[in-house]
Amino acid sequence: MRRTVKNVCAAVAMTAAGLGVMAANTAQAADPDMIALGAGAYDVLHNNKAGEFRGEYRSGWSMLPFAKDYVTLSPQLGVMATTDRTFYGYGGVRFEIPLGKTNLYLTPAANVGYWYRGDGKNLGARIEFKTGAELAYQFSNKQRLGLAFDHMSNAGISKTNPGVESLMVFYSFPLGK
Repeated sequence: MRRTVKNVCAAVAMTAAGLGVMAANTAQAADPDMIALGAGAYDVLHNNKAGEFRGEYRSGWSMLPFAKDYVTLSPQLGVMATTDRTFYGYGGVRFEIPLGKTNLYLTPAANVGYWYRGDGKNLGARIEFKTGAELAYQFSNKQRLGLAFDHMSNAGISKTNPGVESLMVFYSFPLGK
């Protein structure tokens, strides 16, 4: 139990440090910063299913301000927990691609972070990589409802590398006005 608390504290500390760095850059934001809350299934393609819950900070600051009408490349930070006591703190980037004038956004993302097994599936390493995409509808008030699918694995840095897939529903809302 002591080790679990230590690992969760480390993930929260990494996330808080990253939030501070990103908050300093919000003056250059092209879009509003967002908070995204998600729930769904962990290891959805295998027999080790568990419930999964996520919270993400999605920066509105674009690393590609010259292309903001076509694609936005923005940093994000997140935390994940499952019903089998698996925890993951991560950071990475999101590519936001508006799909015409439909209010739909396709958002591929790539992240790296610290993973704690808990009672869940052994992924083989403490450092894990997560890639995936979300398809979301944006309402007139900038809130979004989306469906995301992603894969997490250690990319072969360990002999054990089974990977897991997640299927999530996300609700995102802008921070501030």
